[in-house]
Amino acid sequence: MPELPEVETTRRGIAPHLENHRIHSISAHIAKLRQPLDTAELNRISGHTLTRIERRGKHLILHSDQPELALHIHLGMSGALRITPASSPHKKHDHVAITLDNGDELRLHDPRRFGHVALIDPTRPPASLANLGDEPLDDNFNGARLYAQTRGKKSAIKTHIMNQRYLTGVGNIYATEALFASAIHPARAATTLTRADCDRLAEAIKTVLQAAIAQGGTTLRDFTQPDGTHGYFAQTLNAYGRSGEPCPRCQRPLQNMTIGGRSTVYCAHCQH
Repeated sequence: MPELPEVETTRRGIAPHLENHRIHSISAHIAKLRQPLDTAELNRISGHTLTRIERRGKHLILHSDQPELALHIHLGMSGALRITPASSPHKKHDHVAITLDNGDELRLHDPRRFGHVALIDPTRPPASLANLGDEPLDDNFNGARLYAQTRGKKSAIKTHIMNQRYLTGVGNIYATEALFASAIHPARAATTLTRADCDRLAEAIKTVLQAAIAQGGTTLRDFTQPDGTHGYFAQTLNAYGRSGEPCPRCQRPLQNMTIGGRSTVYCAHCQH
C-alpha cells in the first residue's frame, strides 16, 4: 500500500496540474471501487475550480472554490494517479477520470480496486479523515508527544506507530525502517519506551519519511510517480525486505517476525 511518502510524492506531482483549473466533468468506468461510485454525486463539483491539493496521512483532498465541496481520494492497495490528455486511450484499470478545463484528465489507475473517490464536505469531514492522528512531519509531533501517547499502551511499539488514530501515514515499510534507525525492538511494549527512546524514534520517523519523499517514495510493485517513473528509496532500505541479509550495523543476519499480522524485519542484536 502506498504510504505517506508515496502519497506526498503524488500530491506534489499532480498539484501543479490541478490547482487553479476548473473541473469539467467526472466519469467512472466501473460501478464501484472499495465503495460504489456515484457519478451524479461526484459531478456536483463539476464547474468548480480546484484551489488546493492537501495530503492527510495517506489520503488526498482536492479542495475547490466552494469550501463545502472537495474530492477525497485514497489510493488503496494499488492505486496511482496520472495526468494525461483526455484524448489518450484509457488503460484497462483506469477506473475514474476527472476532466479539466484545459483538456487534461486526472485518472485513477487501480488494478485491485481498493481505492476510494468520493465527494465530501471538508468542513465536516467523514470519520475516515476526522479520526486520523498526528501528522508525523508536523512540528507538534515529537518525542514528548510520542511519550505521552504511549503511556499505558501495552501493544507493540510498531503496532502503535502504525495505528492511524495516533500517527497517520506510517505503514509497514517506514515503521520498520524508523525502528531500525532508532535501535528499538519492534515488539517492545509501547509503554516501556523511555522519553529518550521516544525522542530517538520520533526523530527517526521524520528523517526516514523526509528521505523517502526526497527520493520519490519507495518502489512498490504497483506504485509509480505521476510522471510514470519509479521511486527509488527502496535502494536505501536498511531492514525492510532484507530478512536473512547482514545487518548494516553489526553484520549479523536480520531476522523476521510477524507483528499485528505484518512481516517485520529487525536486528536482534542492535534493536532493544
